[in-house]
Amino acid sequence: MRIDGPDSLRDHLQTAIQIEWSTIPPYLCALWSLGDVHNRLAATCLREVVMEEMLHLTLVANILNALGRDPCIGPGTVPRYPGPLPHSDRSFEMSLLPFCPEALETFRRIEHPALIGAPPQPDRWTTIAQFYEALREAVDRIGADPNVWSGDRARQVRTAQYYGGGGEVIEVDGREAALKAIDVIIEEGEGFAGGITDGGHLLGEPEELAHYYRFDELARGRRYVRGDEPSHPTGAPILLDYGAVAPMRPNPRAEDYPPDSELRAMTEECDATYARLLGRLQSAFTGRREELADAVLDMWALEYQAVALMRIPAGDGKHTAGPAFAPPAA
Repeated sequence: MRIDGPDSLRDHLQTAIQIEWSTIPPYLCALWSLGDVHNRLAATCLREVVMEEMLHLTLVANILNALGRDPCIGPGTVPRYPGPLPHSDRSFEMSLLPFCPEALETFRRIEHPALIGAPPQPDRWTTIAQFYEALREAVDRIGADPNVWSGDRARQVRTAQYYGGGGEVIEVDGREAALKAIDVIIEEGEGFAGGITDGGHLLGEPEELAHYYRFDELARGRRYVRGDEPSHPTGAPILLDYGAVAPMRPNPRAEDYPPDSELRAMTEECDATYARLLGRLQSAFTGRREELADAVLDMWALEYQAVALMRIPAGDGKHTAGPAFAPPAA
């Protein structure tokens, strides 16, 4: 379905908000299951990817605000797991899993480069990259009219207010800034110009591996080095200790446990913290940018609660509990 006007473009940018956020809970579950001692390379990879996904979320929010619509992130717009990526072709599902080969394969599916020769896809997309290619074309075409950029500049998140790392925030005041923001999102995920590195030069930063290739080298057990071709890393071996990973129950839910149990109460408390985090982000993206600092505190609280759950046996003899990322209904 073609993005045929400003309203349709705004709708698709809201979809981008949902896509960006939907990847973060699966990445966090894998990261927090690793602990603090073993698998440090994998932990660094996941932590950096999460920070860049938060940057992408912020960039999309800035574009949507510049076009005069409130970004929405909350109980009605975030996914339950397992489930497909929003508005995709539903060719795979995301789950909340500990760090494991299945999780790595899902992460590669999420970040897969655009298929060679495939057209941009605004709906029922095959790869996120193809969805963003459709968004980029629409911003270039529809954004040529300066009148569509009517949003309140005071709602733009600026680098000085941004808390998540992963790069510099781009303030969007028109088509060129919006295109640059989309290019950063595409290239940090799938690689710059078909290569294995991101578009760090777009922000004046050193180039690093794109998300797909960070996960690919973990899955293949070998580091990429400069000059390597995609899918053919030639660097040092990567040794992963899956035995040191917390065996978190796949797709945990509060209702997995009796109503009066400690695990039920801890999971519901974690869900409440998650809901509070979403609320802070909603406020920050709709005019109260100072809420970003409080969102950092909520993220730390969420990590503390999630890791605590991952240390408690779930009662089936083989798994621990874990965060559900299921905010109470609004």
